[in-house]
Amino acid sequence: MASVFTMIIEGQLPGHFVWRDERCVAFLSIHPIRPGHVLVVPIEEVGHWIDLDPELLAHVTAVSQQIGKVLQSVYSPVKVGAMYAGLEVEHVHLHLMPIDSVGDMSFANADTAATAETLSAQAERLREALREAGCAQVSER
Repeated sequence: MASVFTMIIEGQLPGHFVWRDERCVAFLSIHPIRPGHVLVVPIEEVGHWIDLDPELLAHVTAVSQQIGKVLQSVYSPVKVGAMYAGLEVEHVHLHLMPIDSVGDMSFANADTAATAETLSAQAERLREALREAGCAQVSER
């Protein structure tokens, strides 16, 4: 059975995408821990990041770095945190989020009532910033 992330990638479930290329996508978390909480997900379904092909891991990391620079610019946090957790969905994904302290990355802070309108506005803001940064892989949905 396809993971929930595969269903989002294939358009079977909605997603607020900011990046899409031939190897990975990035979209906003539907339960953001912080505004701008992005998930970078390889298209290939792999359950644990340590099992990723090293070239795919490097690609996910490079994409995350580009998106992280935009998150830094748009939200002006102290840092952009990055975390592979993977307990909630059995499909590798790297959490990127603007943070001002380590506690900002706690899943206890997840906004389970985030609206589609809020996520859509955040996604458009990030897509615009990615375009301005010269990224050609900005998703159009």
